Amino acid sequence: MKAYDDLMRFQRQTEALGQVAGRLGWDQETMMPRGAAEQRGEETAAMEAVLHARRTDPRIGDWLARIDAADLDEVQRAQIRHIRRAFERTSKVPAKLAEEIARVTSVAQGIWAQARADEDVAAFLPTLSRVVDLRRQEAAALAGEDGDLYDALLDDYEPGATGASLEAMFSELRPALVSLRERLLGAEYQPGKLDAEFSEIGQLRLSADLARRFGYDFNTGRIDKAVHPFSSGSGRDVRITTRTSPRDPFNCFYSTIHEVGHACYEQSIDPEFGLTPLGRGVSMGVHESQSRIYENQLGRSRAFCGFLYRRMAEEFGDFGVRDAEAFYGAVNRVNSGYIRTEADEVHYNLHVLLRFDLERDLIAGRLETADLEEAWNTRFHKDFGVAVDKPSNGCLQDVHWSVGLFGYFPTYSLGNVYAGCLHEAMHEAVPGVEAELARGETTLATNWLAENVQRGGGLHEPRETIRRATVSEPGVAPLLRYLEAKFTDLYRL
Repeated sequence: MKAYDDLMRFQRQTEALGQVAGRLGWDQETMMPRGAAEQRGEETAAMEAVLHARRTDPRIGDWLARIDAADLDEVQRAQIRHIRRAFERTSKVPAKLAEEIARVTSVAQGIWAQARADEDVAAFLPTLSRVVDLRRQEAAALAGEDGDLYDALLDDYEPGATGASLEAMFSELRPALVSLRERLLGAEYQPGKLDAEFSEIGQLRLSADLARRFGYDFNTGRIDKAVHPFSSGSGRDVRITTRTSPRDPFNCFYSTIHEVGHACYEQSIDPEFGLTPLGRGVSMGVHESQSRIYENQLGRSRAFCGFLYRRMAEEFGDFGVRDAEAFYGAVNRVNSGYIRTEADEVHYNLHVLLRFDLERDLIAGRLETADLEEAWNTRFHKDFGVAVDKPSNGCLQDVHWSVGLFGYFPTYSLGNVYAGCLHEAMHEAVPGVEAELARGETTLATNWLAENVQRGGGLHEPRETIRRATVSEPGVAPLLRYLEAKFTDLYRL
């Protein structure tokens, strides 16, 4: 077992350095002075060069060759599976290319943020073209002569998934969502919405309370503000961000709950897996299943909304909503908004499918960056029935493409599908969840998720993780049943 022990000792150091690199990204989003962007790009590139060298170190291949799988237990075999996959994958990408991607995407993030603030797509397109070109080069190195470029990038975020398999799933999901949306928007009864202002300090105070109620451990985490909320880190250092809006406190509260779902996944992984490949979420699809079930099936439930209504009244006084049922309607109101992160549960996946189709076309070369804005606006009008009014509400709204995250977007919808499966299984297995949520408590639900999904980290493959938790094959039916039942009841259809 000496080869295994030597390999794991080396791997833990690599994982630790990866966490340091991640902290650079967290700092860039939260505290870094604007003038440091170019230097941060060099720092990020330097860290990527070190990490790439370690991840492709020939000794990894030697250690793997000397390890006999018959001598390993389940956990050890899973560690080797992840290490072998990463080693073979990373070895295909030239070090100079990996370093250049890290440098360009670090700088691109600031360029995107300024272009978004200025509503100036043209200012961002040259940078985006460079990012797309670099990621195409990386995809070509990973895919080989006969492989699919987009699938090669998707594997970074959802191992085992393909663009074709996701397209088939989404083709089943999309018409049902469009049909439900049309019925809801045409319903006689329409819920109201908030019409008041809410102090930032009150929003942040309540968001911290919500984070604790959903199980976030502040001893190993913290909340900061960012333009685009995110979660960062794993193990004993897991940080989240949120944002505030004077007239839309739900943006703050549900962004917080969403990121807490990500963070609790990382905080709940077996400590024995810390700083190893098993010590982080197994895929972004499974990760999104946790953030979305926390945010939606739990946080937007009628039971929890009753509690949140009372807490908001304590924090803000009378804010113009007559009772808990009207508040529940305001939280879950369906409308064709521009922003993905603010979208209701019915529209959210339509936002994701738009991005999935466009980014596949960008990577395949069927769509050039110069034509992206027009393609986005045309598709958005077709899917949502309204015209995009400004770039920050259109193709500049998300940070993902500026930092090269091609293949990431579909995992949001895959996470929703997984969340639907988990929610149905959880309610069958754990009675009393709704009664507890009505008291502002989440222990029954979050403990079930921790035990059945989160604790194992990367021990099992993504679909197998969901299959083990639900004792069934993942599919779209549970999500569609949940949405149909919830929204036809809310809209009195």
